[in-house]
Amino acid sequence: MATTEKSILSRVYIVVGLLLLIACGIIYSIINIQFVDGEKYRAKAEQRIFKNDTIPANRGNLYDANGQLLAASISKYDIRFDAVAPNDKDFTEFISPLCEALGKKFNRPKAYYTKKLRAARSNRNRYLLIATNLDYADYIAVKSFPLFEKGPYRGGIIVEQRMVREHPLGKMAERIVGYDRPGSAPVGLEGAFAPFLRGSNGVRQKQKISQNQWKPISSANEIEPKDGYDVYTTIDVNMQDVAHHALLEQLEYFEADHGTAVVMEVATGEIKALSNLGRGKSGKYFEKRNYAVWESHEPGSTFKLMSVIAALEDKVVDTSTVFDTKGGKISFYGRNVRDSKYGGYGKISVAKAFEVSSNTALVQMIHDNYKDDASKYVDRLYSMGLNKKLELPIAGEGAPMIPHPDDKNWSGLSLPWMGFGYGVQLTPLQTLTFYNAVANNGVMVKPRLIREVRAKDKLLEKYERSILNPSICSQETIDKVKVMMENVVKRGTADNLYSESFSMAGKTGTCQAEYWKSPGNYIASFAGYFPADEPKYSCIVVIHKPNVSKGYYGNIVAGPVFKKIAQKIYANNPMLDEVPMPQTAPQEVVKSQEAFYAQAQSTSNKIPNLKGMDAMDAVTLLENLGAQVILKGKGKVKAQSITAGTRVKTNDKITLTLS
Repeated sequence: MATTEKSILSRVYIVVGLLLLIACGIIYSIINIQFVDGEKYRAKAEQRIFKNDTIPANRGNLYDANGQLLAASISKYDIRFDAVAPNDKDFTEFISPLCEALGKKFNRPKAYYTKKLRAARSNRNRYLLIATNLDYADYIAVKSFPLFEKGPYRGGIIVEQRMVREHPLGKMAERIVGYDRPGSAPVGLEGAFAPFLRGSNGVRQKQKISQNQWKPISSANEIEPKDGYDVYTTIDVNMQDVAHHALLEQLEYFEADHGTAVVMEVATGEIKALSNLGRGKSGKYFEKRNYAVWESHEPGSTFKLMSVIAALEDKVVDTSTVFDTKGGKISFYGRNVRDSKYGGYGKISVAKAFEVSSNTALVQMIHDNYKDDASKYVDRLYSMGLNKKLELPIAGEGAPMIPHPDDKNWSGLSLPWMGFGYGVQLTPLQTLTFYNAVANNGVMVKPRLIREVRAKDKLLEKYERSILNPSICSQETIDKVKVMMENVVKRGTADNLYSESFSMAGKTGTCQAEYWKSPGNYIASFAGYFPADEPKYSCIVVIHKPNVSKGYYGNIVAGPVFKKIAQKIYANNPMLDEVPMPQTAPQEVVKSQEAFYAQAQSTSNKIPNLKGMDAMDAVTLLENLGAQVILKGKGKVKAQSITAGTRVKTNDKITLTLS
């Protein structure tokens, strides 16, 4: 018996001892959790219940040269409902008027929202979606509805704001405007000037209300976001519209693969228009890539200007130096150089060879005078800056390629082929920068896309003209090639573009593309400036792979785009009373916009018949009469709200319906 009791007591002692050890362990753990690791576990608990959410800053706006919006950040709002937040009294009292207000606002039956909200209340849904993508006015309206007006805690309304980037021009100039998206390489002006535009984000605390659902704790932010700065570009929306539609029309007619058109102000280097259009799989054209900046390719005959300037500067020829075109064909190492005219041009001067774009004459000019010292020719090109990038702020500039005799791949064909624009590569904007320098009496200015950066009305940074080369050549040479370029339009390869009403100067370009793959692919181009006597703007148009059955020469494919752009811009700054304006067919001409506007003004402020007119032209005309214009749709005018012949008063509103 005693032995049994002793055994039982021993077991009790063991159990009590174990319990004491466990108790000590628990006490130790509690002390350790409370005092030693307390901060760590409290922080983890906080992270599971609360989080700091990023509030994106309002991105700065992007403006054109006249203060019109190119890109702007617009607030959009999503409305959700925490069905648990309202007490029973408020929910019962306000559910009916709330559902009625929601039904009227979003064109749904009251019963739809009644069923939806009551189900959410029953299921204790704390994150029910009510509406999405609301603008500010709609958000304010919904926020004032019964029950919602009591706020997030008593009314259960949850407001989520986000910023959406809007482009008022739509697809026009989309590539040069660009974007700045997380995880993607920056593109265009949005990407280049992102540090100014972005601003700095804020912080707002949110509370977890259910799995993966978070609700703002209060309407106040922990850290307020700081808005980005506004960037003012050099782009002119009106000129951009002209360039875009002129290029698009030609691409569609010639069924080309892609093309670009750029307009630059001669004195300042400001880019006024930059259109890049490529054909998609559907056959429609859109801003596919920034071809003007990115695409480095063989320029063909537009490079003959560089060759002629080099030869004139080195005084190996003069404009009167004569070359025999030798029946329109010459050979180098078994490879032929041909003129576009069968049989050639006989014996012609350098000036005439440039006007008619004789390959044989100008190749001989370079080969015969530099064959013993090719470095002299190439070094002259280098001295004019043709081997250097423009170092633009936007990403993706293509590298120029001007081979040198010291290069490993230099061959006997390199020199003659360079003479007429093969074996070299330039982007359209690099070519235009050189042509602009000729128009600017030898001063090469850097193309500029930005004027200034502002914080509302405060000027933060101003971008001035930057000179890349103060003199690409002598004034004597500039004067000679200017005459030659004007004669290209008057009596040379671009005589189909000539107009007595206003002057242009330039050079056509027709280049075989991807000839190492297959024949029949061409690049048509035209580069020049206007007016010829006092250049204000330079322009280049490059169109790739037109349908050869419709045409492929530079004067036929690219030249008319140049002319249309020049005419439209020139009509807004007329030197004469009448300027021909191109219509559907390139050969047709009508009175200039300026003359038309003057005629409209002279008829005692009566509204003319605007049907069939381009929207931009109609808007300009009506604004000149003092009217306010409302546009509906895109394209040409289909209908006008006030009939033709009606007298218009200042600030009268006129609605134009476009086709």
